[in-house]
Amino acid sequence: MRVAVWEVANRLGVVAGTPAELFSVLLAGPRRTVRLPLPPDHALVRALRPLGHLDLVLDEPPELPGPPPAGSVDLGDPAAVCAADPVRVTRAYEADPDPRGGLRPAWLRAGQSLLRDQDPADRALVLLAALDEGADPRTAAALARGAAGSPWTLARSSRRPCTALTAAPDGRPVVREDRVLAVACLPDGTQAALDERGRLRLPGGRAGRLADAVAATLASHPATALAAAGDSVLTGDRMGTVHAFSLTGLEQAALHSGRVTALTATATATASAAATATATASGAAPSPAPAALTVYSGGTDGTVRAWRPGRPPGRSALARRPCPVVALHAAGPYLAVAWADGLAELRRPDTGATALFRPGPRIRAVAATADGTLVVGLDDTVLHLARRACRPRR
Repeated sequence: MRVAVWEVANRLGVVAGTPAELFSVLLAGPRRTVRLPLPPDHALVRALRPLGHLDLVLDEPPELPGPPPAGSVDLGDPAAVCAADPVRVTRAYEADPDPRGGLRPAWLRAGQSLLRDQDPADRALVLLAALDEGADPRTAAALARGAAGSPWTLARSSRRPCTALTAAPDGRPVVREDRVLAVACLPDGTQAALDERGRLRLPGGRAGRLADAVAATLASHPATALAAAGDSVLTGDRMGTVHAFSLTGLEQAALHSGRVTALTATATATASAAATATATASGAAPSPAPAALTVYSGGTDGTVRAWRPGRPPGRSALARRPCPVVALHAAGPYLAVAWADGLAELRRPDTGATALFRPGPRIRAVAATADGTLVVGLDDTVLHLARRACRPRR
C-alpha cells in the first residue's frame, strides 16, 4: 500500500504517504476526476472509493511494479540500501521493524523521493536529511560519505515546525512556526505576517504608514501571498494579480491564471548619474538612490514569473511545471523555488543553472542565502543545504 501511494502521488504531482493523505491533497486541488495506473481490485483503489468526491478512472496497463526479483539487501548498510531497488527496500523495511540505526524510519519518512530513479549519492543525501536526531552517528557518517557525489552537502538540520521562511535584513533565515501563510521582513526589520485569512499582521499592531496602509487594504481585500523589498510591500491575490505598494503609489500586474501562491523580491539601488554629478558639483550630498525592484511570483498555474514594477510584465515564464508553486525566496543571484510535488530548486535566473532537491515529505517553505545555501522548511524540520555546484537542468 505504501509503495502504491508513493507511486501514484509521484505520477499525479502531489505529496502523500497514506491513502487518506492522498485523498486530502487531491480533494484540495482542482481535479475531481483522477486517473490511476491501478487495477480495480488494488488495495489503494478499495481504500479511496469509499471516500467519495473523486471519480476514479483506472488504467489496467501499465500497473505499478510488482514484487521485485528475489534477493536480499543488507538493511543496516547505508550504501547497500541506497544502491538497491527502492521497492524491494521499502517492502523489506515494512516487514522488519528493526530501526537499523535510524535507516528504517528515515527511509519510510522520505520514501516518496527515494522511490524515484536517481543516483545512490542523491538517495544518500535524502536519507541523511531524513534521519532522526537519535540516529546512530555511524549511520549519519556513512550517509554523508555516500552523498559526496550529490550537488549538496547537508550543513545542518533542526527538528522544529516550519510554516513560513524569509530572511532578515542581515541575511539570516527567519523561521515561523505559527499558522501563517507567509512572512516578510520590512526594511526596518519588522516581521510582517500574512495570516490564514489573508490579513496583514504586524507586531504591536502598527509598523509605519506604508504597512498600516497595506493592512487596511487587506482587511477588505485579503491577500494570498506576501513579500517586501526596498521601500515596497508586495501582495498577491486569488485572481492572479500582484500588487506593489509604496509610499509613492500602487502598481499592479496580472501575472497568473488563478491564485498567486508565492512572492519574493529583490531591490537594487539605482541613482541618476546626472543628479549625482549635480549634487557633487554643488557640494550637496546626493539624495538616497531609489530601489529598482525585481519581483518573482508563483501561482497555482505552475509558473514562476519575473516582473519589474514600472514596466510591462514579460510574456514568458521563468519556470513552468505541471503543479502549483508552493514558495519562493530570492537572495543575491539565487532564487529558491518549492513546488507542490515536493521538489525544491535553487536557481540562477541570470545563467539558468539549477540544483534540485526532493526531501520526500511536503515542503512548506524555502529560502536562499546570498552565498547559495538552500533552506527547506518541512512540517517538522528545517534543512540547510550548502551548494556544491549548480548544474544545468536536465
